[in-house]
Amino acid sequence: MTSMNGAFGQGESGGSSNPAAADAGAALPTRASALIVDATDITFPDYIELSKTVPVIVDLWATWCEPCKQLSPILERVVAEYAGRMVLVKVDVDANPQLSQAFQAQSIPTIVALIGGKTAPLFQGALPEAQVREVLAQVLDVAAENGVTGTLDALSGPEEPSEPPLSPEHQDAFDAIERGDFAAATAAYEKALTNDPKDALAETGLAQVGLLARLAGADADASRAAAAADTTDTAAALVVADLDVVGGHVDDAFDRLLTLFPLVDDDAKNEIRLRLLDLFAVVGSADPRVVSARLRLTNLLF
Repeated sequence: MTSMNGAFGQGESGGSSNPAAADAGAALPTRASALIVDATDITFPDYIELSKTVPVIVDLWATWCEPCKQLSPILERVVAEYAGRMVLVKVDVDANPQLSQAFQAQSIPTIVALIGGKTAPLFQGALPEAQVREVLAQVLDVAAENGVTGTLDALSGPEEPSEPPLSPEHQDAFDAIERGDFAAATAAYEKALTNDPKDALAETGLAQVGLLARLAGADADASRAAAAADTTDTAAALVVADLDVVGGHVDDAFDRLLTLFPLVDDDAKNEIRLRLLDLFAVVGSADPRVVSARLRLTNLLF
């Protein structure tokens, strides 16, 4: 995949032309459309997967942030005009601290692109609309270079409106996650798996809750610093791998742990193995990155 670091300029000429949906009579999707959505720590992995179909623009914002109030309407308008060629995912950093840590958002608004499951920083702060249009046009150019050229239906998008009601256990888990009670969410998913050991959604949910619970008590900056200072620090590597998965750096997370695996003792090897299995469940067993990492882990084990 073409490297996306530094691929996007601010205010530079060039890139794709403005979308055709900007015609005077074109009806734009509403704020509630599936092309402009709010994501949480628990739902964000869905949009990492979606970025393999269309570019995902991540807007890290907060209710108290004045520049965010200037920028968000511009982003929503421009993304809507592209009529399904990209999606805007809005993340309230106060309500979702794990994502804020994962993206290392030093100030807000911070705008990041996800393309093919990989992240590309775009800009921080509020930009004029003309510059926002240029940056997003460049996103589409880079996406096309990497084979991400899909289009979503503004009315359906990544979320299916006609999903059946959740089972009582899944609803209990969802409600517990919403209030930040990860222990209760874990218990609910475990009950669902007891009732149906083949409940794949409960298995994935359990892994995701475990990830969120671990990060809730983690010091992201200290862990990154410790991992950089000592590449054999297993505890720090495990935290950074969690952060990387939440931030969309899935390959980096797997490579970090798999590279560390042969360098540590048996107890640490077992910790890494169990963490990788958890992260495989979070990302999805059919994901090519999981398939590759699982094969690599198998080769290391035997």
